[in-house]
Amino acid sequence: MNKFFLFGIIFLTTVQCTAQVASKGTGNVEYKTKGFELTDYLTENPYLDAFVDSIYNSIDDTARIAQLIMPAVGKYGQPEEVINKLVKNRLVGGLLVLNGTKTQCINWVNNYSTMNQKVGGLPFLFSADAEPTLFNRKITGTTPVKKAVEQTNLDDVKASATTISNELKAIGINYNFAPVLDLSTNATVGYRGYGKNPENITPYSNAFIEVTQTNNILATSKHFPGHGLVSGDTHKALQIINGELKELKYYPPSIEAGVLSIMVGHLAIKNNPLFNTNGLPATCSPKIVKELLRDSLNFKGLIVTDAMNMGGVINVKNSNSLAIAAGCDIVLMPVNAEKAHAEILAKYRKDAEFKKMVELAAKRVIRAKICLGLLEEKN
Repeated sequence: MNKFFLFGIIFLTTVQCTAQVASKGTGNVEYKTKGFELTDYLTENPYLDAFVDSIYNSIDDTARIAQLIMPAVGKYGQPEEVINKLVKNRLVGGLLVLNGTKTQCINWVNNYSTMNQKVGGLPFLFSADAEPTLFNRKITGTTPVKKAVEQTNLDDVKASATTISNELKAIGINYNFAPVLDLSTNATVGYRGYGKNPENITPYSNAFIEVTQTNNILATSKHFPGHGLVSGDTHKALQIINGELKELKYYPPSIEAGVLSIMVGHLAIKNNPLFNTNGLPATCSPKIVKELLRDSLNFKGLIVTDAMNMGGVINVKNSNSLAIAAGCDIVLMPVNAEKAHAEILAKYRKDAEFKKMVELAAKRVIRAKICLGLLEEKN
């Protein structure tokens, strides 16, 4: 048995956990002890906590840092030879499947799952930008769905979410970077969500989240704290929210609805007495990630950065470790994943406070993998 599975962890051959469910009662509370599901992620459960701890304690520093790093494979991602090296050296905990045919995506998921298993890595999170508006362009050969702006009722939303979820499951993708909560004002992101009619943002997004997560796929609300009212494109340069966070109001209902992931955008905030980022993108600002999203809004799920190769963050020195220090759990698409791993690992080994942040982040990722059914305790 591989040394990283000393606590009796085994890989499941399917995404859905099939272990028999048992429970133990404490007063009027019953805790599930086997067969954890996505609905267990946000619950208080000492058995789940202990399982997360056992996995974290069984892996080395390299694997712990790897959980925090997610490069992309595909047309706009890294070449396959680069990803091959990262996987074989156990430097990543998941992959974004970015632009390809459905067949290509299936092959990537299967090949990298096998490669990762051979080196003893924890099972991967495989993600996609499967928003209704982008889905059929990002993964060609998939069943057509209505773009977000074409959806005029909840039945449309649920139908698209169901189709997308079924296609993602067929590929092996378990993490969807959707829905978009931004208002439609911004030309770059606005057409990708339900913000044309602001009153639809919450009910439509929550319906998309519910269908997605019922299908055992993590959903993601984005781009926190709101990208719709800035004029420019964070792909090209840092964008600035001047004053009030007017789109923040769409996130508490999403959190209340149980969304398990939130993506933070590369947005600086100024002239806001509580949440100035002092020129940093929100992704690298503890004011936004820790104090606002984690503490004030009490979000307990996964926090993922927007792509770290975008113009809004690319010029920030040590941006990868800054994002983790700010409270992010996953660094998405770093410019150089190998260097990002080394940067985070070096700080982890010399900074006790940062080490705590890494531990919290890695455990949230591990918890997601357990609740997706990717990891199971051995009887």
